[in-house]
Amino acid sequence: MADASPATAAVIEAELCFLDPAVQGSPAGLAAPLHPEFLSFGSSGRCWNRETFVAEPRARGPAGPPPTVSRLDSVELADGVVHVTFDVEAGRRRAHRSSVWRRAGGEWLLYFHQGTAFTPGEVPPRG
Repeated sequence: MADASPATAAVIEAELCFLDPAVQGSPAGLAAPLHPEFLSFGSSGRCWNRETFVAEPRARGPAGPPPTVSRLDSVELADGVVHVTFDVEAGRRRAHRSSVWRRAGGEWLLYFHQGTAFTPGEVPPRG
């Protein structure tokens, strides 16, 4: 279950906004919430930094309708650091997702993201 703190609520809102196809299809929309030291490990196995992530949106997959998000959870790890986990389904693609958001200059920025592909029925246990 997600923390009920203002920090986790703000980050969940930012994460869901970031998944919006309109944001994903816009270089400015993609860049806005990314920390300068952003790093992403995609479910495809590719790696991106902030520059390559913004420059190569098509490499991450085709644009489509908003993904279905499930099993959304968050926890504030430390002051100004929130970890979010969730599953996404977009067409036939499914991935477990993990994001770390950091507060910088009064705003929440996506610092790290990882996606791991999975097939239906592969749901990790929660402790």
